[in-house]
Amino acid sequence: MPEGATAKGEAYDIARIRADFPILSSTVHGKPLVYLDNGASAQKPRQVIDRISEVYSSGYANVHRGLHFMSEKATDDYEGARETVRGFLNAASTSEIIFTRNTTEAINLVASSWGRANLQPGDEILITYMEHHSNIVPWQMLRDEKGLVLKALKPGEGGAFDMAAFKELLTERTKLVAICHVSNVLGTVVPVHEVTKLAHDAGAAVLLDGSQAVQHIGVDVRDIGCDFYCFTGHKLYGPSGIGVLYGKESVLDAMPPYQGGGDMISSVSIEKSEWADLPAKFEAGTPAIAQAIGLAAAIDYVNGVGLDRIAEHERDLLNYATQKLASVEGLEILGTAAGKVSLVTFTLDCAHPHDIATIVDQQGVAVRAGHHCAQPLMDFYDVGSTTRASFAMYNTREEIDVLAGALDKVRQIFA
Repeated sequence: MPEGATAKGEAYDIARIRADFPILSSTVHGKPLVYLDNGASAQKPRQVIDRISEVYSSGYANVHRGLHFMSEKATDDYEGARETVRGFLNAASTSEIIFTRNTTEAINLVASSWGRANLQPGDEILITYMEHHSNIVPWQMLRDEKGLVLKALKPGEGGAFDMAAFKELLTERTKLVAICHVSNVLGTVVPVHEVTKLAHDAGAAVLLDGSQAVQHIGVDVRDIGCDFYCFTGHKLYGPSGIGVLYGKESVLDAMPPYQGGGDMISSVSIEKSEWADLPAKFEAGTPAIAQAIGLAAAIDYVNGVGLDRIAEHERDLLNYATQKLASVEGLEILGTAAGKVSLVTFTLDCAHPHDIATIVDQQGVAVRAGHHCAQPLMDFYDVGSTTRASFAMYNTREEIDVLAGALDKVRQIFA
């Protein structure tokens, strides 16, 4: 059990959890670090840092190819990480877990392989205005290449998912629904079970971007029923450079390879090549070995603390932050859907988000300012950019107080 974890029935021990994250003891501009940019990338516990260091110091070799002890050990650890991810998502088999660099590569893999093989001119892809650019641009590129139609669902009141409008946009021509599980700007949680059922009833496949979901809520891909699910390691307290694509085995098996090279083949001649079985078929070249093992350590850490407990703690932070920031004069929150995850995106009538981020940084507070790789959503709300404070398992009410105080300083300067 991780040091920060607590046994069932014990109180959520925020002090023990924070002690596991070395960076949280840092100072910025002479002030204690208040890290509220978790939606962009989360910090790493010592258990993950130490596991990655251990790989490089005493357990590193290339995987799958060597017959020596170090290669066999690295292979066991790497494939053990795949099993950890499989269990985390409740996938049916490790053959359904493909390691990628990040969510962006996972989506591009599906677009390039499944999309090119299965979509025809006039077919429709349905996304939403809430999508990160990584779940928009690959489909635009495929649309332009294949003559497809790309349709987008607008947010409902308060940024809620508009199920009625979704049903209207879903037609017999819809062949893929590619949608976020959680909005990185609004925090809206999409009702993915119902979305998936409706899409399948219409004959469409479903891809879910879980980058903002897996660190906050439990995900069971078999229960959801989606065809593809993807997430990235660095938002889940793991290292950067590693992501995951889950795909139903029957779907992945029918897809052509995404990239060619070593380890994704069973045989090669000058005339032709034969592909390896899943999951190797989609993992060309030397993989991110230490990163995959580090991701497994991060999942073990999260499981040790407990996603239910993390969610409860983060709900408290969200409720407190919403109340606290609502008292800041001229501040308007975007995204108030019921059940949203723990982030608050806002505008302040007296200052540009970039100025806000710069000033609060002087108080040691890290927030995100800009369009958050969600320009269509910014256009929908008629704002050029916003400020986002996103919370994680290690954040506290006291840090939200510091943020509120820093925003008061912004008002003093600009108002």
